[in-house]
Amino acid sequence: MKTKKIPADMRAVAIDRFGGVETLKLRQLPVPDLGPGEILLRVEWAGVGEWDPFEREGGFAKMLKTKPQFPLVLGSEGAGIVAAAGPGVHRFKVGDRVYASGFLNPKGGFYAEYAVVKTEVVARIPKGMSTREAAVMSGVALTALRGLDDTLALKRGEKILIFGASGALGHLAVQLAKKRGARIFAVASGKDGVALAKKSGADVVVDGRRDDVLAAARLFAPDGLDTALFAAGGSAANDAVKALRKGARFAVPNGVEPMPKAPARTKRLIFDGDPDADILTRLGRSMKPRPLKVHIDRVFPLKNAAAAHRALGKHHIGKLALRIR
Repeated sequence: MKTKKIPADMRAVAIDRFGGVETLKLRQLPVPDLGPGEILLRVEWAGVGEWDPFEREGGFAKMLKTKPQFPLVLGSEGAGIVAAAGPGVHRFKVGDRVYASGFLNPKGGFYAEYAVVKTEVVARIPKGMSTREAAVMSGVALTALRGLDDTLALKRGEKILIFGASGALGHLAVQLAKKRGARIFAVASGKDGVALAKKSGADVVVDGRRDDVLAAARLFAPDGLDTALFAAGGSAANDAVKALRKGARFAVPNGVEPMPKAPARTKRLIFDGDPDADILTRLGRSMKPRPLKVHIDRVFPLKNAAAAHRALGKHHIGKLALRIR
């Protein structure tokens, strides 16, 4: 494949300080330097993560006691074409179509035309999945997998509650739980959310805004649900968790607020969706023979990243995406 010349500068949305959506500015910035064990990704699409506003506001910097370098490019998930490979890189070559996860990447995120990422958090796009789907998938799919496999150790035949099943993490968790042979009781948001959860493979879906979640859960599992994954919190979540049987365990990723309360004789497990080579490999295996179906609710051009952040706070289902090129 003919290699395209890599420019010295690129378009990127960056912040010069922590704050609101007004801090997101379209800039011309230098293309990041490529080091050993890294690839330079020519970004075509980026995901708009539910955690991106928290990073924009300085939440992660405060939590982790770090001092990021400004201007700071946001975006922890993206996909495109390998534009260059650093020393010691053998798994990827120029022209490969890949997706990557780069949470708090010191070399900058995917709200840019180019991004440099370590190869352990890079994977080839599965056959049958579009570049756009792959770009927005990695952060939430990895988190769902951490919750279902590593935290809950979900078993075939178990009855699981997935709360927030029409959201970015939730609709992928439904698909992954289905692949593991679980029976799924899903709580979604709105008519469109109920439809997405059903399409994703849930056995029973209720609308958390309108339906009696606890009553429906007890009809689905009279002896109580075996386990649960919460992608959202709130009063409806605290009602739903009461449907768990004695001794049940439930998982909540860090960042879900308010955190669902643990009823007596249940176990609440809090986890992180940290990316690494192992979880990325397992995600790839989970998408055989068919990849996950990623629902993208809205697409924004790179220059409208601020509008995408505003949209995160409004009703939507699935994921939001940035078109970089």
